[in-house]
Formats: sequence, C-alpha cells, structure tokens
Amino acid sequence: MSKIVSCERINTLGEFDQRGRLFVNPKTATVTDLSDLVLLTCGVDTVRQMYKGRLRPEVLELFEEPRIVSFAGYAWHAGKVGKDSGYQYKLQNSDLGLILLIKNYNVQKEEQGPHLKIEVSPHLIKQNEPARLQKMLDFLADQVLTEARPNYCAVHIAMDVQGWEPPSNTVERMHCRSQKVRDINGISDFVYAANASVYGRGETYMFGSPGAVQLSIYNKTKQAKATDKLDYWESVWGLSWADLETPLYDKTKDVWRIELRFHHSVVKQFAEGSFNLTTGETINPLNYADLSPHLCGLWKYGFNSFKLLSAQSSKVIAPEWSIFANDLMPETGRSSLLDETEYKRYYKTASGFSGKNVELFLGNFVSLLARERQGATKGFRELKKSVLWPTIKEFFENKEQDERDIYNWIRDKLTERTIRWGVAV
Repeated sequence: MSKIVSCERINTLGEFDQRGRLFVNPKTATVTDLSDLVLLTCGVDTVRQMYKGRLRPEVLELFEEPRIVSFAGYAWHAGKVGKDSGYQYKLQNSDLGLILLIKNYNVQKEEQGPHLKIEVSPHLIKQNEPARLQKMLDFLADQVLTEARPNYCAVHIAMDVQGWEPPSNTVERMHCRSQKVRDINGISDFVYAANASVYGRGETYMFGSPGAVQLSIYNKTKQAKATDKLDYWESVWGLSWADLETPLYDKTKDVWRIELRFHHSVVKQFAEGSFNLTTGETINPLNYADLSPHLCGLWKYGFNSFKLLSAQSSKVIAPEWSIFANDLMPETGRSSLLDETEYKRYYKTASGFSGKNVELFLGNFVSLLARERQGATKGFRELKKSVLWPTIKEFFENKEQDERDIYNWIRDKLTERTIRWGVAV
C-alpha cells in the first residue's frame, strides 16, 4: 500500500519553501495557490481539570435548592446536573468562566474518589497563563475536597481560519483511524458544559469518539452568533498577529474552526507513554500547567490521526491541511517541549485470558441479577465491593470507558436480558 504524502511547498519565486503558499501535487503536478488562506488564532479553547479527593460535607449543603451561593470568595449558581455528566451537582459562574462539577455519581459521598471536574471557558484561559490558572483551580479544588489531587485533564485545541471552508465531500476525503464519523444536519443548540455545537447542513463535521481524540470542523461565526459571543471572538480575531499593520480578520467573511479534542483518558495515555529524549523519563503531567508545554505535540499527533486528502489524489494530503498542521502552533503561555519529547500513547494490555474472563463473569453476573430481580443500581454497587472490581475497572479503562460506562453497560444488558429472556431463565 502506497504511503500518503504531502504536497511540495514553493514560494512565488518557484523555490522550495516550508512557508510557501503554492502547493504542487506530487501525483498530478497540479498547483494550488493558498495565498488567501488566513490563520487567525491557534490555542487552547477548553480545559477540564479532574481531581480526586474526599468531599467536604459542607459543600453538599450548597445544593439543598437551586440558588445563588457564595463559595470560595465567588458567587455561583448552585444546582443539580444531569446524570450524563457523571456528576450530581454543579457550581457555575459564567462571568468568571468556570463550572465545578461535584460528587461523582458512581462513588459514595463519604468515599475518596474522582469527585470534582472543573471546566474552564476560553476567556478565562486567555486571561491567565497556565501556572496562574492552575493555582486558581487548585485553590477551588481544596475548597471542595480534602486531600485534593490533580487527576489529569481534558483539553480542546482550536485553530480559527478565514479564506477556507470544508468541502462538501469532507467526510469522504477524511482519512482517520476512527470509524466514528458524524455529519450533522439541521439546526440544534449549543451546550456550554459539553462544548458541543450543532449547526446546519455542511456546517459542522465531527470525526472520532468524544471519549478519545475527536476532530470537529464547524462555522465558528455562526456558532458565536448563536451563543451571543460574536463580540468577544471578533475582539480576539482582531488582535491576532497584532504586529501587522493591516488586521488579518475580515468581518465580511465567515470564520471556520478546526478543533482537536483530547479526552482525559487520552491525555493519561500520552502522560504514561511519552518521554523526554534526553533523560528518558515519562512526562506524566497530572494538571493543565504541566501539560501545556506538550500541547504542540498533541496538536501534531491530532493531525497525524486525521488527514484531509486532496481532491485530485487519495494518496496526497490536502494542501490546506499541511498549513493547519504546521504553520501556527498552539499558543499556551509556556515554551513548547515538542523538540525534546517523544510522544506516544501507552496502552495497557489487560486482554486475552483476563479480558475474556471479565466478559464471561459480567455476562453471568447480569443473568444472576435478572433472576434475583435486582436492578442495575444495586448490582453496580455490589460489584464495586467485589475483590474483582480493580480488574473489571481496568478492563473498561483499556477501552477508554469510565465507571459511568460500566454502570450503563450493566443497565443496558440487564434490560436486554430481561426483555429477551425473562427473569426466570
């Protein structure tokens, strides 16, 4: 099988130039001029910092009823949150740019566990360099938990461009490892907590799983208008490359976003598998501040995982994709360690014999639950008390699934088992 290659880049003098905007397709000799493509910004759009610890009892008193509360020196809206989040409660201050998701659904409130996730909005990220932001997050974590410890983070890295839009056959031309591809049609809504946006036909494309590495391409101008954030983003785009005499941003043209989303389980894999080329030590960043010097490495990895292919040849990367991957690295507020680090994902290998036995055990466990007329909630609670729980949990983690996914699996299998076979079989 022939290798997928990049176009040759040349400048207006016909010289090979890694920054040139003329691209020569090595298969067809077609020349593409991308002089009008403008890169506005590239940086971190979302941070979700996880923490482990034990809940402070007084924190749960904040959620007796939906209301505005004072906590840790800030005002918050306190309320409950849907089960899909994996947490029971939230403290939200949109002006500050923070959401605190509190009390993991699958861990008892008295137990030590992953009881806190802090979601950080783009404007707070831009206002604070990583060490300062991390100090704020750690302070809030200490107010929610005793013995609070960072437990990796999820990040979204985004580039905003003008002078380009995804072709109508983007899905067909996208080469990626993941089989999960979504082409979203019809107007829906924007969910801040999940950073999810859905817009009209051909205006949003998502590739990959939300629980792994995901690529999203969408019309940022329309999304910003829908969420009443256009003034903010126009101020950001207007300041891009501020040293230029003529602003790059053109208000008459739509801005398109190319966004790579890294689930915290993927960040953990990078943390355990990547190492310093000089010392050989793994990087193991547990928090956002320590991860930030490695975001250029994640950016490069993302563009190796997802490749938009040329319209002329399925073995050549689209010239626009080469620009996105190479011409502007994420601004993080920290010096990049890209050239000093070998980036790899570490995959645990709880497979084969042990993995097969986990599947057999859980299948029989669900059958017994059905016979005893026990529900998924009680079954999951008892399963966590078992000496086998660490092995079962590791088995699911290797598939990039957490405790909530284990519960959902038991619930769905129990429902299927009961409906198809009844409880007395």
